[in-house]
Amino acid sequence: MELKKLSSRIYYLPNEEETDRPVLGYINGDKYSLAVDAGNSRRHVEKFYEELRNENLRLPDYTVITHWHWDHTFGMHAVSGKTVSGRRTNEKLKEVAAWQWTDEATKARLDTGKDIELCDRCIKLEYPDRNDIKVITSDIEFSGTLKLDLGGIYCEITEVRAPHSEDSVLIFVPDERTVFVGDADCEDHYNNHGRYDKAELERYIELIKDYNFNTYVIGHDKPESREEVLDYLDGELEKIK
Repeated sequence: MELKKLSSRIYYLPNEEETDRPVLGYINGDKYSLAVDAGNSRRHVEKFYEELRNENLRLPDYTVITHWHWDHTFGMHAVSGKTVSGRRTNEKLKEVAAWQWTDEATKARLDTGKDIELCDRCIKLEYPDRNDIKVITSDIEFSGTLKLDLGGIYCEITEVRAPHSEDSVLIFVPDERTVFVGDADCEDHYNNHGRYDKAELERYIELIKDYNFNTYVIGHDKPESREEVLDYLDGELEKIK
């Protein structure tokens, strides 16, 4: 996968389905640069950075995490600059950092619902040697909303409750009318058996409508327009009404 350009300021590395690697975003300011999500491994980070260098883009000064799930966070130890996460994400990362990765431990988490089959399968593909897994918390923790001025462009980083995970963080770039949402609008695989909660989805749709965006960058697919994403979410809501 090669780096894709959305504008003179915004790029992204597309997702890879085989090991559930998510989209990694990049916002280029005059003084600082910011990445969205840390990927699922050191190898994922290194691939991202190789593509940035190919475009003569500096490595990120900040990497903002959209939520705690492994595919967005297991590369945190390998990133350049400082990592940034919401308080609830950091709390979950503290828990995951204590997990063991033996066959017995991973099976026990599947049996108790602490982890899910898709993640377990993809982790084993991404990590032939699970001793290479290293989970850390972020350098910078925030609650509510954080505004970062990158020089010539700024980002609004906001903790939100979303259908996919209650620790979700959105990264909005007002000047570019672009919002990075990670997996926020996806179903809940940990607490709701891969289904939407009606109230959570309704709340999220109203929340995202308040953002003045044209481009909606999601974690495991290509970016969508405002019309595309709202049509899709309204359709999903109709299915469960």
